[in-house]
Amino acid sequence: MRYAVYFTPEHDDPLCRIAAGWLGRDAFGGHVTPARAFGDLSAAEVAFHTAAARRYGFHATLKAPFRLADDASETSLVDAVAAFASDVAPFAIPRLMLARIDSFFALVPAEPLPELQGFAGDVVKAFEPFRAPLTDAEIARRNPEALSPQECRNLSQWGYPYVFDTFRFHMTLTGRVAAEEAARVRSAIEQCLGSVLDRPVPVDGLALFVEPTAGAPFEVLSYHALGKQAERKTA
Repeated sequence: MRYAVYFTPEHDDPLCRIAAGWLGRDAFGGHVTPARAFGDLSAAEVAFHTAAARRYGFHATLKAPFRLADDASETSLVDAVAAFASDVAPFAIPRLMLARIDSFFALVPAEPLPELQGFAGDVVKAFEPFRAPLTDAEIARRNPEALSPQECRNLSQWGYPYVFDTFRFHMTLTGRVAAEEAARVRSAIEQCLGSVLDRPVPVDGLALFVEPTAGAPFEVLSYHALGKQAERKTA
């Protein structure tokens, strides 16, 4: 069993609903929907291109998936996420845009946002005590020989290469897309998203995701509003 601390809009947010429809699975409860055709992509092609992202659900990684430390429990982790969230003021990403990163498509901030970078770094540090050390196999899966020296240090110290200065906020919508397919896939995503990216995206909650068994889809275990003690919303 692994856990992860992610950002995702709350369940009824239009962006969350549209993205879940594109991916074919809702991380809030795990409901699966049949793939739909968009643009020039058939339903089967959409299902193929979204397969890798579908397992993780619509999210931006803050604290990457980790096994619990021996002295931690799920209850203590949920309580810690709730306490952390209550002490953080909500803010907004003025605009997200569709981008192609390392051959996969994702939503990224249109402009640098130091507040978002700081928030992500605080999450990494706050939940480090709950993370069990990486095994040799887990380190090998990160392909450390392909990482920069800084990314290797991050992997060793924080369990994930892309934190702090190497962090880039992104909400993944596809797996890797070949260059010759990129234009068709981009057009299909743009059709699916419609005008939803024309408005700011509130960062007003923090989600604890869980992978119940190795390779299983990640689901929202609990969702916590930022800036106030709110009743916990569970999937």
